[in-house]
Amino acid sequence: MQVVILDGDSLGRDADLSALHALPVTVTCYPTTAANEVVERIAAADIILVNKVMLSAEVLEQAPQCRYIGILATGMNNVDLAYCEQRGITVNNVAGYGTDSVAQHTLMLMLNLATSALPTMRQIQQGEWSQSPFFCLLDNPVIELAGKHLVIVGYGTLGQRVAELATAFGMLVSVAARPGTEHASRKPLDELLPEADVVSLHCQLSDDTAQLINAERLALMKPGVLLINTARGGLIDEQALLTALTQNQIGGAALDTLSVEPPPADHPLLKAPLPNLLITPHSAWAAKEARQRLITLAVNKLSAYLDNV
Repeated sequence: MQVVILDGDSLGRDADLSALHALPVTVTCYPTTAANEVVERIAAADIILVNKVMLSAEVLEQAPQCRYIGILATGMNNVDLAYCEQRGITVNNVAGYGTDSVAQHTLMLMLNLATSALPTMRQIQQGEWSQSPFFCLLDNPVIELAGKHLVIVGYGTLGQRVAELATAFGMLVSVAARPGTEHASRKPLDELLPEADVVSLHCQLSDDTAQLINAERLALMKPGVLLINTARGGLIDEQALLTALTQNQIGGAALDTLSVEPPPADHPLLKAPLPNLLITPHSAWAAKEARQRLITLAVNKLSAYLDNV
């Protein structure tokens, strides 16, 4: 069987694909695939492995031999699932591979904001510590996480792991009921926001959660609150966040995702020289162990499929 990987470099160039090559298949791995290259590359494929390349019905119609699509990620919005069901194409994604990687990234972002690590490092690089009349620099705010109130939005595997780590730091953790949902043991998000010292997003992006953090909800937060997003960029109204940061409505924000990825070079948040804004390039999942775990899970699912055909 012919296997085509459309965006292999999205797994990292150090990814070990030996387990895939050990299967009774012939593998062609493309580092990246542009939209105008997809049809040609999948035309003779029995199996397509893909991370983020779009596979619409119109594209998949040009792959008559395809019987299996393995999505090398948790999100499945890049594949026309209805068409696949109609055509009898098996589609499998991979979940739960990056829990520890994303959780530690979340805490890293939180700690960096809490200690003003980025602006302080910039001061050191600019020679301000060397010129200080004292042994230390105390120009940037530093807070202790112990005793602070963390509000988590989205309490799946990731949210639960972040709660465990935050509890180890001595934080008080609350889980919010998202707008439009009810939960007997959870307060509504709008009720918790005024109490929060840190808000961390771990929910899925949907019609109900799009721009969940908007101007109105930012206005509910304390002036010193820290906002962390390692979920999806579309959960935040980015212009409203930029306004809140520039006007010191909130204490800081750390984002691992933006609404458009990769973002345009002139994205307002990328161009904002704010000491209390930290952005990482959708890399919370990128620990080598997590990426290799993803490959192992994807290969295991494909192997199980091959055993039954």
